[in-house]
Amino acid sequence: MDIKLNKKNGVPLYIQVKKQIKDLIVSGNLMEGHKMPTERELSSKLNVSRNTVSSAYKELELEGVLKSLQGKGTFVAERNKIWQAKEVKDKIFKLLDLAFEEAIESGIDSDNFINLINNHIHEKIEKMNKTTAVYVECNVEQSRMFSRQLSEATKLNVVPVTINDLKNMEGRTKKVLESSQIIVATFNHVHEVARLTSNYKKEILGVAINADLGTIVKIARYPDNTRFALFCISEEFMFKIQQALDEAGLGNIKIKYTNTFDNEEVIKVMDECDVILVSPGRYNDIQDVNVNKKDIIKFIYNLDDGSVKALKSKIVDLNVSM
Repeated sequence: MDIKLNKKNGVPLYIQVKKQIKDLIVSGNLMEGHKMPTERELSSKLNVSRNTVSSAYKELELEGVLKSLQGKGTFVAERNKIWQAKEVKDKIFKLLDLAFEEAIESGIDSDNFINLINNHIHEKIEKMNKTTAVYVECNVEQSRMFSRQLSEATKLNVVPVTINDLKNMEGRTKKVLESSQIIVATFNHVHEVARLTSNYKKEILGVAINADLGTIVKIARYPDNTRFALFCISEEFMFKIQQALDEAGLGNIKIKYTNTFDNEEVIKVMDECDVILVSPGRYNDIQDVNVNKKDIIKFIYNLDDGSVKALKSKIVDLNVSM
């Protein structure tokens, strides 16, 4: 398998691996059913960390390009996943053709058929707009951030909640859960959230998250000896960023992590760094004390587009009580 990585162009290594695997599938060099090298084998061949290959494989699995079979390995799934958008349109057109033929045979003319479709879609959209979802994450920053992103993407009313909120289960959290129709959580938290909310009998849906590629590229473009400082609110967010940098092949950069709000300590850490990284929740207060006008980069995570699309589809199919 011919994969060539450029470790100097600023593009995260796992993104390069992912893209080149997709290119090999599109070109026909990797056919459906082809068994992929193990993460260990490919990381050894490419001289990268196993996390780099693991991240590329996981994203390709989420997109349906690769498929992992327990005890057997990872395989190329359907090649047509690469051209899924076109096939989805073709499939929709075929379904519409069948529905239109059925309508005509039943005596429904074209104008009434269009009205039926419009009314049905409007009902579905109205139902989604009235649906309240709870978004659960391990830390308050990401819970708020992903709640906003999910609300913008789906038009749902999304309320942020943390794992600790569920563990403590105080009055406000109970009220939010009782008034919601669905619960959304990142995939790694779904089982824990299901356990903590089992008494509420709510549908729980999972989504994937990705570190923003633009953020990773900005960091990668700085020289190797650059000193970074990261300011965030929660330790959990701190660990997520460490993991994201490791997976992008940037685990060796010099970086000081802190969640202090003490101004003297903040200024001391800033004086010892060249570039400032901040979680979205810390941007304003760090900017206020950045008297030396050092570069500030927001470290942003995003909900995975494919996961959000799948989530919207599931919500449309749910028979939630309003």
